[in-house]
Amino acid sequence: MPCAGARDRRATQEDNVLFQTAKAARSNAAGPVPMTATPVEVQSDELLARILSSLDDDKAEDVVVIDLRGRSSVADHMVICSGRSSRQVGAIAEKLVDRLKQEYGRTCKIEGKEQGDWVLIDATDVVVHVFRPEVREFYQLEKMWMPASGAEARKV
Repeated sequence: MPCAGARDRRATQEDNVLFQTAKAARSNAAGPVPMTATPVEVQSDELLARILSSLDDDKAEDVVVIDLRGRSSVADHMVICSGRSSRQVGAIAEKLVDRLKQEYGRTCKIEGKEQGDWVLIDATDVVVHVFRPEVREFYQLEKMWMPASGAEARKV
């Protein structure tokens, strides 16, 4: 059986630990640090630049940007790109969504990631389509949305 002094020391140590924990909890009254950024208002051109940077980092191919301002109320820009395989298409999309959530606190809607043939990412002001090359050739979205003059679309 432990002596009274050992019990007192242990009780004091436990009190100190509890005190430090309570003190830390009070100093973090706002709660734990979030893992994502708080939602930030960002201009569509800045968002487009970050999306293009992310696509470049992940080796997306044949990136095309179509300016939709004045032509659609859905978004300001459309980005179309390709990945070499279903796995790369899914990875490009997943990393892009993660980066936008981390940096801008923006939750994007994503469709088609499970199949990996054509992934649609709705980042509000910018809509991103990531295709496998064969699927992109089949649907030919560039031809559908490309202006007749070609002045509002650019290959990146």
